[in-house]
Amino acid sequence: MTATLAGKTLFITGASRGIGLAIALRAAKDGANIAVAAKTAEPNPKLPGTIFSAAEEIEKAGGRALPLVVDVRDEAQVRAALDQTASHFGGIDIVVNNASAISLTDSQATDMKRYDLMQQINSRGTFMVSKFAVPYLARSANPHILMLSPPLDMKEKWFSGHTAYSMAKFGMSLVVLGLAGELRGKGIAVNALWPRTTIATSAVHNLLGGEALMRASRKPEIVADAAYLVFTSPARELTGRFLIDDSFLWDAGVREFDHYRVDPTKALAVDFFVPDESKPPVSLARIAVD
Repeated sequence: MTATLAGKTLFITGASRGIGLAIALRAAKDGANIAVAAKTAEPNPKLPGTIFSAAEEIEKAGGRALPLVVDVRDEAQVRAALDQTASHFGGIDIVVNNASAISLTDSQATDMKRYDLMQQINSRGTFMVSKFAVPYLARSANPHILMLSPPLDMKEKWFSGHTAYSMAKFGMSLVVLGLAGELRGKGIAVNALWPRTTIATSAVHNLLGGEALMRASRKPEIVADAAYLVFTSPARELTGRFLIDDSFLWDAGVREFDHYRVDPTKALAVDFFVPDESKPPVSLARIAVD
Protein backbone atom coordinates (compact mmCIF):
# COMPACT_ATOMS: atom_id res chain seq x y z
CA MET A 1 0.00 0.00 0.00
CA THR A 2 1.19 3.52 -0.81
CA ALA A 3 1.53 5.28 2.52
CA THR A 4 0.77 8.77 1.29
CA LEU A 5 -0.61 10.85 -1.56
CA ALA A 6 2.11 13.48 -1.15
CA GLY A 7 3.08 14.78 -4.58
CA LYS A 8 0.35 12.78 -6.32
CA THR A 9 -1.95 14.58 -8.75
CA LEU A 10 -5.73 14.10 -8.70
CA PHE A 11 -8.12 15.28 -11.39
CA ILE A 12 -11.57 15.48 -9.76
CA THR A 13 -14.74 16.38 -11.63
CA GLY A 14 -17.42 18.15 -9.63
CA ALA A 15 -14.88 19.04 -6.95
CA SER A 16 -16.24 22.46 -6.04
CA ARG A 17 -18.48 21.08 -3.26
CA GLY A 18 -19.83 17.97 -1.56
CA ILE A 19 -18.22 14.58 -1.97
CA GLY A 20 -15.80 15.77 -4.66
CA LEU A 21 -14.46 18.51 -2.42
CA ALA A 22 -14.24 16.16 0.58
CA ILE A 23 -12.13 13.73 -1.47
CA ALA A 24 -9.91 16.63 -2.53
CA LEU A 25 -9.45 17.86 1.05
CA ARG A 26 -8.54 14.39 2.31
CA ALA A 27 -5.84 14.10 -0.35
CA ALA A 28 -4.69 17.67 0.33
CA LYS A 29 -3.81 16.71 3.92
CA ASP A 30 -0.99 14.61 2.43
CA GLY A 31 0.19 17.46 0.22
CA ALA A 32 -1.42 16.20 -2.98
CA ASN A 33 -2.02 18.27 -6.12
CA ILE A 34 -5.69 18.70 -7.04
CA ALA A 35 -7.24 19.82 -10.31
CA VAL A 36 -10.66 21.17 -9.37
CA ALA A 37 -12.56 20.42 -12.59
CA ALA A 38 -16.08 21.81 -12.28
CA LYS A 39 -18.50 24.23 -13.90
CA THR A 40 -19.13 26.61 -11.00
CA ALA A 41 -16.96 29.71 -11.31
CA GLU A 42 -19.50 32.20 -9.93
CA PRO A 43 -21.20 31.89 -6.52
CA ASN A 44 -24.72 30.45 -6.51
CA PRO A 45 -27.00 31.22 -3.55
CA LYS A 46 -28.49 27.70 -3.68
CA LEU A 47 -25.19 25.85 -4.15
CA PRO A 48 -22.24 26.72 -1.92
CA GLY A 49 -18.77 26.65 -3.39
CA THR A 50 -16.95 27.50 -6.61
CA ILE A 51 -13.78 26.13 -8.17
CA PHE A 52 -11.94 29.07 -6.61
CA SER A 53 -13.31 28.66 -3.07
CA ALA A 54 -12.56 24.93 -3.31
CA ALA A 55 -9.01 25.67 -4.44
CA GLU A 56 -8.55 27.98 -1.45
CA GLU A 57 -9.76 25.27 0.96
CA ILE A 58 -7.46 22.70 -0.63
CA GLU A 59 -4.43 24.92 -0.24
CA LYS A 60 -5.33 25.72 3.38
CA ALA A 61 -5.51 21.94 3.99
CA GLY A 62 -1.96 21.51 2.71
CA GLY A 63 -2.42 20.70 -0.98
CA ARG A 64 -1.80 22.50 -4.23
CA ALA A 65 -4.82 23.39 -6.33
CA LEU A 66 -5.55 24.18 -9.95
CA PRO A 67 -9.10 25.52 -10.47
CA LEU A 68 -10.41 24.70 -13.95
CA VAL A 69 -13.77 25.52 -15.50
CA VAL A 70 -14.78 22.21 -17.09
CA ASP A 71 -18.08 21.06 -18.55
CA VAL A 72 -17.65 17.29 -18.78
CA ARG A 73 -19.97 17.28 -21.82
CA ASP A 74 -17.46 19.32 -23.83
CA GLU A 75 -14.70 17.28 -25.44
CA ALA A 76 -12.40 20.24 -26.07
CA GLN A 77 -12.71 21.43 -22.46
CA VAL A 78 -12.01 17.96 -21.07
CA ARG A 79 -8.96 17.44 -23.28
CA ALA A 80 -7.59 20.89 -22.47
CA ALA A 81 -8.15 20.49 -18.72
CA LEU A 82 -6.35 17.16 -18.57
CA ASP A 83 -3.46 18.56 -20.60
CA GLN A 84 -3.25 21.67 -18.43
CA THR A 85 -3.29 19.55 -15.26
CA ALA A 86 -0.49 17.30 -16.50
CA SER A 87 1.57 20.28 -17.65
CA HIS A 88 1.05 22.20 -14.41
CA PHE A 89 1.77 19.36 -11.99
CA GLY A 90 3.96 17.10 -14.11
CA GLY A 91 1.47 14.28 -14.64
CA ILE A 92 -1.82 12.76 -13.49
CA ASP A 93 -2.05 9.86 -11.05
CA ILE A 94 -5.72 9.67 -10.10
CA VAL A 95 -8.99 10.56 -11.84
CA VAL A 96 -12.23 10.86 -9.90
CA ASN A 97 -15.47 10.91 -11.89
CA ASN A 98 -17.76 12.61 -9.41
CA ALA A 99 -19.71 15.05 -11.61
CA SER A 100 -23.32 13.94 -11.84
CA ALA A 101 -26.82 15.19 -12.64
CA ILE A 102 -29.96 13.91 -10.95
CA SER A 103 -33.69 14.10 -11.58
CA LEU A 104 -35.87 11.60 -9.74
CA THR A 105 -38.77 11.78 -12.17
CA ASP A 106 -40.75 9.00 -13.81
CA SER A 107 -40.91 8.59 -17.57
CA GLN A 108 -43.87 10.90 -18.03
CA ALA A 109 -42.34 13.69 -15.98
CA THR A 110 -38.86 13.47 -17.52
CA ASP A 111 -38.44 15.90 -20.38
CA MET A 112 -35.92 14.85 -23.00
CA LYS A 113 -33.66 17.81 -22.31
CA ARG A 114 -33.24 16.59 -18.73
CA TYR A 115 -32.79 13.00 -19.94
CA ASP A 116 -30.03 14.11 -22.29
CA LEU A 117 -28.33 16.16 -19.57
CA MET A 118 -28.13 13.18 -17.21
CA GLN A 119 -26.81 10.87 -19.92
CA GLN A 120 -24.27 13.43 -21.11
CA ILE A 121 -22.89 14.26 -17.68
CA ASN A 122 -23.12 10.90 -15.92
CA SER A 123 -22.47 8.20 -18.53
CA ARG A 124 -20.86 10.06 -21.41
CA GLY A 125 -18.90 12.47 -19.23
CA THR A 126 -17.47 9.63 -17.16
CA PHE A 127 -16.51 7.69 -20.29
CA MET A 128 -14.92 10.71 -21.94
CA VAL A 129 -12.90 11.94 -18.96
CA SER A 130 -11.62 8.41 -18.35
CA LYS A 131 -10.83 7.82 -22.03
CA PHE A 132 -8.74 10.96 -22.43
CA ALA A 133 -7.03 10.48 -19.06
CA VAL A 134 -5.61 7.05 -19.89
CA PRO A 135 -2.44 8.24 -21.71
CA TYR A 136 -1.51 10.36 -18.68
CA LEU A 137 -2.38 7.66 -16.15
CA ALA A 138 -0.32 5.10 -18.04
CA ARG A 139 2.79 7.04 -16.99
CA SER A 140 1.90 6.98 -13.29
CA ALA A 141 3.41 4.57 -10.79
CA ASN A 142 0.05 3.76 -9.17
CA PRO A 143 -2.80 5.00 -11.39
CA HIS A 144 -6.44 4.92 -10.34
CA ILE A 145 -9.77 5.86 -11.89
CA LEU A 146 -12.65 6.05 -9.43
CA MET A 147 -16.33 6.49 -10.26
CA LEU A 148 -18.83 7.67 -7.67
CA SER A 149 -21.40 5.18 -8.94
CA PRO A 150 -23.39 2.21 -7.62
CA PRO A 151 -22.94 -1.56 -7.72
CA LEU A 152 -24.49 -3.15 -10.81
CA ASP A 153 -27.51 -4.59 -9.00
CA MET A 154 -30.03 -5.01 -11.81
CA LYS A 155 -33.30 -4.93 -9.90
CA GLU A 156 -36.55 -3.38 -11.10
CA LYS A 157 -36.89 -1.37 -7.90
CA TRP A 158 -33.75 0.64 -8.70
CA PHE A 159 -35.19 1.79 -12.03
CA SER A 160 -38.93 2.08 -11.38
CA GLY A 161 -39.96 5.66 -10.81
CA HIS A 162 -36.74 7.24 -12.09
CA THR A 163 -35.66 5.18 -15.08
CA ALA A 164 -33.74 7.97 -16.80
CA TYR A 165 -31.61 8.80 -13.76
CA SER A 166 -30.92 5.14 -13.00
CA MET A 167 -29.86 4.47 -16.59
CA ALA A 168 -27.43 7.38 -16.43
CA LYS A 169 -26.03 6.43 -13.02
CA PHE A 170 -25.67 2.73 -13.82
CA GLY A 171 -24.06 3.86 -17.07
CA MET A 172 -21.16 5.18 -15.00
CA SER A 173 -20.80 1.75 -13.41
CA LEU A 174 -20.83 0.07 -16.82
CA VAL A 175 -17.81 2.20 -17.67
CA VAL A 176 -16.11 0.75 -14.58
CA LEU A 177 -16.93 -2.80 -15.67
CA GLY A 178 -15.55 -2.29 -19.17
CA LEU A 179 -12.49 -0.18 -18.44
CA ALA A 180 -11.37 -2.35 -15.52
CA GLY A 181 -10.99 -5.21 -17.98
CA GLU A 182 -9.56 -3.07 -20.76
CA LEU A 183 -6.93 -1.38 -18.60
CA ARG A 184 -5.96 -4.20 -16.24
CA GLY A 185 -2.98 -5.10 -18.40
CA LYS A 186 -1.75 -1.49 -18.23
CA GLY A 187 -1.91 -1.54 -14.44
CA ILE A 188 -4.57 1.18 -14.29
CA ALA A 189 -7.15 0.45 -11.60
CA VAL A 190 -10.80 1.28 -12.28
CA ASN A 191 -13.27 1.03 -9.40
CA ALA A 192 -16.66 2.32 -8.24
CA LEU A 193 -17.42 3.69 -4.79
CA TRP A 194 -20.91 4.22 -3.40
CA PRO A 195 -22.21 5.35 0.01
CA ARG A 196 -24.39 3.03 2.07
CA THR A 197 -26.33 5.94 3.52
CA THR A 198 -27.37 9.27 2.13
CA ILE A 199 -24.59 11.84 2.36
CA ALA A 200 -25.09 15.39 3.62
CA THR A 201 -24.63 17.34 0.39
CA SER A 202 -26.44 20.13 -1.42
CA ALA A 203 -28.13 17.56 -3.67
CA VAL A 204 -29.62 15.76 -0.68
CA HIS A 205 -30.76 19.00 0.90
CA ASN A 206 -32.15 20.66 -2.24
CA LEU A 207 -33.48 17.72 -4.26
CA LEU A 208 -34.13 14.72 -2.05
CA GLY A 209 -35.24 15.42 1.48
CA GLY A 210 -34.34 18.79 2.90
CA GLU A 211 -33.08 19.27 6.44
CA ALA A 212 -34.70 16.09 7.80
CA LEU A 213 -32.78 13.84 5.41
CA MET A 214 -29.56 15.80 5.99
CA ARG A 215 -29.81 14.96 9.69
CA ALA A 216 -30.32 11.27 8.82
CA SER A 217 -27.18 11.27 6.66
CA ARG A 218 -23.49 10.73 7.09
CA LYS A 219 -20.90 13.39 6.35
CA PRO A 220 -19.01 13.40 3.02
CA GLU A 221 -15.82 12.54 4.92
CA ILE A 222 -16.78 8.84 5.05
CA VAL A 223 -16.69 8.66 1.26
CA ALA A 224 -13.46 10.67 1.20
CA ASP A 225 -11.80 8.29 3.65
CA ALA A 226 -12.89 5.29 1.59
CA ALA A 227 -11.63 6.94 -1.61
CA TYR A 228 -8.29 7.66 0.09
CA LEU A 229 -8.02 3.97 0.94
CA VAL A 230 -8.60 3.11 -2.74
CA PHE A 231 -5.94 5.55 -3.95
CA THR A 232 -3.32 4.30 -1.51
CA SER A 233 -3.90 0.67 -2.53
CA PRO A 234 -1.81 -1.01 -5.25
CA ALA A 235 -3.58 -0.42 -8.56
CA ARG A 236 -2.73 -3.90 -9.83
CA GLU A 237 -4.37 -5.50 -6.79
CA LEU A 238 -7.57 -3.44 -6.46
CA THR A 239 -9.54 -3.05 -9.69
CA GLY A 240 -12.95 -3.86 -11.08
CA ARG A 241 -14.54 -3.53 -7.65
CA PHE A 242 -17.91 -2.01 -6.73
CA LEU A 243 -17.26 -0.79 -3.21
CA ILE A 244 -19.66 0.37 -0.48
CA ASP A 245 -17.96 2.97 1.71
CA ASP A 246 -18.47 1.58 5.23
CA SER A 247 -17.93 -2.07 4.26
CA PHE A 248 -14.68 -1.21 2.48
CA LEU A 249 -13.45 0.79 5.49
CA TRP A 250 -14.51 -2.02 7.86
CA ASP A 251 -12.56 -4.57 5.84
CA ALA A 252 -9.52 -2.29 6.17
CA GLY A 253 -9.82 -2.29 9.97
CA VAL A 254 -11.94 0.80 10.67
CA ARG A 255 -14.30 0.17 13.59
CA GLU A 256 -15.61 3.60 14.62
CA PHE A 257 -18.23 5.16 12.35
CA ASP A 258 -20.32 7.32 14.67
CA HIS A 259 -18.25 10.46 14.01
CA TYR A 260 -19.46 10.39 10.41
CA ARG A 261 -23.09 10.94 11.47
CA VAL A 262 -24.60 14.39 11.06
CA ASP A 263 -27.04 13.80 13.93
CA PRO A 264 -26.44 10.72 16.14
CA THR A 265 -30.01 10.89 17.46
CA LYS A 266 -31.41 10.08 14.02
CA ALA A 267 -31.43 6.67 12.32
CA LEU A 268 -29.38 6.70 9.14
CA ALA A 269 -31.20 6.65 5.80
CA VAL A 270 -30.01 4.02 3.33
CA ASP A 271 -29.06 5.39 -0.09
CA PHE A 272 -30.42 4.29 -3.46
CA PHE A 273 -28.87 1.30 -5.20
CA VAL A 274 -27.37 -0.48 -2.18
CA PRO A 275 -27.88 -4.21 -2.85
CA ASP A 276 -30.05 -6.11 -0.37
CA GLU A 277 -27.27 -8.63 0.26
CA SER A 278 -24.86 -5.87 1.35
CA LYS A 279 -25.28 -5.75 5.12
CA PRO A 280 -24.01 -2.76 7.10
CA PRO A 281 -20.96 -3.52 9.27
CA VAL A 282 -22.36 -1.35 12.07
CA SER A 283 -25.88 -0.43 13.15
CA LEU A 284 -27.62 2.40 11.30
CA ALA A 285 -30.09 2.92 14.14
CA ARG A 286 -30.20 6.11 16.16
CA ILE A 287 -27.76 6.47 19.02
CA ALA A 288 -29.24 7.26 22.41
CA VAL A 289 -27.81 10.50 23.74
CA ASP A 290 -28.02 11.29 27.45
